Amino acid sequence: MVIPAIDLRRGCCVRLVQGQSHRETVYSREPVEVAKGFEEAGAERLHVVDLDGAFTGRPGNLEIIQAIAETVAMPVEVGGGIRDLETIDRILAAGAAYAILGTAACENPQLVEDACRRYPGRIIAGIDARDGRAAVRGWVDDTEMDALDLAKRMVDLGVEEIIFTDIARDGMLTGPNIAALKKMTETGARIIASGGVATLEDIQAIGKLAGFGVIGVIIGKALYSGRFTLEAAIEAAKAVGESS
Repeated sequence: MVIPAIDLRRGCCVRLVQGQSHRETVYSREPVEVAKGFEEAGAERLHVVDLDGAFTGRPGNLEIIQAIAETVAMPVEVGGGIRDLETIDRILAAGAAYAILGTAACENPQLVEDACRRYPGRIIAGIDARDGRAAVRGWVDDTEMDALDLAKRMVDLGVEEIIFTDIARDGMLTGPNIAALKKMTETGARIIASGGVATLEDIQAIGKLAGFGVIGVIIGKALYSGRFTLEAAIEAAKAVGESS
């Protein structure tokens, strides 16, 4: 499954390089239209990050998230600044199918457990790693926590799906970290890959891990910078499934 990404900041669709707030490119001031375009191109799920939320700890684009969820039929997963149960309630009430816990997953295991109990199957752990260590707060802070250990702990708390991002590769178009991805599958959770996809071959390399439990790949910059179209990405992913 190819999952296009929309990163929201101040109501616009943007991309940051390696999560750095001062390295921003605005791609569109109409994120709802971008979401519609992705669905028309064949996307089956949409990944939305509230960057204002990630940096401040409070949702900053809830109205736009709601407008996107009301406009498209595909499920929308939302992350960024979700650090308490009330915010999860608000995001899912706004129409998101899934809530992604990032910083909270590292710092507040009780929240993860409570959220999984309240919304079974709808809580995704977003694990962002730099050199094998988990990073938090919009990637500003690194921790000493091993990313794989954190992932295993999330599964113990009830998480069934993990988005794994290799920060060093995100927005750099340098190719995904296949070895780290494969390691993540040891958790037994469904894994979604994120970060670094630059070519259709990268999508196929990730697709070959489907048998290990990698169910999808999130793509942002490669689509926005015109490396390939979403239609071509979906075709590439399907081709792997058909040949395996």
